[in-house]
Amino acid sequence: MTLERRKVSAAVAAILPGLLAAALFVPRLLAAGPEPVDNANVSRIARVYELVEENLATPPDPDQAIYRGMIPGMLRTLDPHSTFFDPKDFQALREEQTEHYSGVGMTVGTRGDQTVVSAPFPGSPAYRAGMRPGDAIVVVNGQSVSGMNTTQVVDLLKGPRNTHVAITIEREAASGASERINFSLTREEITRKTVHDAFWLRPGIAYLHVLSFGDYTGREMEQNLKRLGEDRIEGLILDLRDNPGGLLNQAVDVAGHFLEKGQSVVSQRGRNSQERVYSAEHPSQARRYPIVVLVNHYSASAAEIVSGALQDHDRAWILGENTFGKGLVQTIFHLPGQTALALTTAHFYTPSGRLIQRDYSHETLYDYFFHEGRATPDPNDRRTTDGGRAVYGGNGIAPDRQYRAPRRDRLEAALDRIGLFSFTRAYFAAHQAKLPPGWMPGDDTVEELHHYLLAHGYQFTEAEFTRDHDWIRRYLAKEMYIWAFDVDESDRVFAITDPEAAQAVDALAQAAALLDKGKAVVQVRPSAPAPLKQR
Repeated sequence: MTLERRKVSAAVAAILPGLLAAALFVPRLLAAGPEPVDNANVSRIARVYELVEENLATPPDPDQAIYRGMIPGMLRTLDPHSTFFDPKDFQALREEQTEHYSGVGMTVGTRGDQTVVSAPFPGSPAYRAGMRPGDAIVVVNGQSVSGMNTTQVVDLLKGPRNTHVAITIEREAASGASERINFSLTREEITRKTVHDAFWLRPGIAYLHVLSFGDYTGREMEQNLKRLGEDRIEGLILDLRDNPGGLLNQAVDVAGHFLEKGQSVVSQRGRNSQERVYSAEHPSQARRYPIVVLVNHYSASAAEIVSGALQDHDRAWILGENTFGKGLVQTIFHLPGQTALALTTAHFYTPSGRLIQRDYSHETLYDYFFHEGRATPDPNDRRTTDGGRAVYGGNGIAPDRQYRAPRRDRLEAALDRIGLFSFTRAYFAAHQAKLPPGWMPGDDTVEELHHYLLAHGYQFTEAEFTRDHDWIRRYLAKEMYIWAFDVDESDRVFAITDPEAAQAVDALAQAAALLDKGKAVVQVRPSAPAPLKQR
């Protein structure tokens, strides 16, 4: 996505999906407070709008002027995370947090000028009907989707439970031509998982990837660990990379699972609210195994609460990049017309007392959200972990060991954007869509990809292709597993072949050393009062 620096107002709308998730929301939607006081500031606002309404050359649209102009304009002067939701945005937020919606169960994306199926969810109506990755959606309920964006197509696919939707797709055939196929699906309630299915990365080493923090994230994690058999875990890789945050209470549940009862997880303080400290509420049983937490620059908010709590209590070793640095808490207030306001009402602090919020006072919203590595730790906010290690506030959670994934080169970027997807669609049009378990692309498949790229005008040198060979095999396997198996199996194979996950396995020794040191004395921070429930 390309945004011009001068168009900050347009940037706010464009990055709204990220803003929804890259936030720390209180667990409940709160009703708005008392009626606004009729003071001089309110009178000024009313007078300005009155003048606009009376004198503008063309009659203003009140919704545009107030909900798209006046209110967002005011909020942009406050902080990067206070946000106004129109009815559509508010509904999207509620679906994101409740983790379910009614539809056909698939992700779609834009490839060229088409909206195509990226992956049907296993067991969903789309999956059972035989829709495949690469299917280009052309008609929904008799309406052509030509010229529509992805959001508009998704809106057509969603609908009330037990209602029908007719979908026409174009599928590439072995000849290279496309054939049209019609599907008639019944919408169902689709559950959106926030925790990928946990699996054994190595014997005794479990891997758990938390995507975001919704209504049931803590419960999903517990179920996954129970399914594996938590008493069999000798080490855990907890992946919080690209996790943009979510609900505060779910972050507390996830972190609390690995801490001793009474150990603090996070505290929050605001101008009009008492300090609230959230602590682990249940005794830890059969959970004293070493943990390595994977983070990157896009691990934000609730993900930073979890990684910060485990780091401050020396319960886990943190591996990766500095996290995003989002230490603000939003409370959601209902407004008339199915709209809402997410207002920053507090800051959150890790158990050691550090505020990890990055400074946003001297940069644009674009720089704040998309530019990495500019902020530095605050030397005046030096704290210590339970074991006496120094940690700092002001720039997210600094990992115990840095691991920065190599940035993609020109060829890798082109292949990840569309090249591997297009090749895979053509490959399975000509080959049977079955692969043996444990399959990885061999030299013959990679050579077939090479010929395909040249035939379709991709520009690269032989040196580039040779240099990127390992990356190509891994990402090609990820794409092809979605087609031959499903997206869950693709995610599993991608994690097993992840160089950073391999580094995390090696780092379990450091995590075990922290654990051994902490067994001597389990310190519960004395500043933590009895846990308070969010109202």
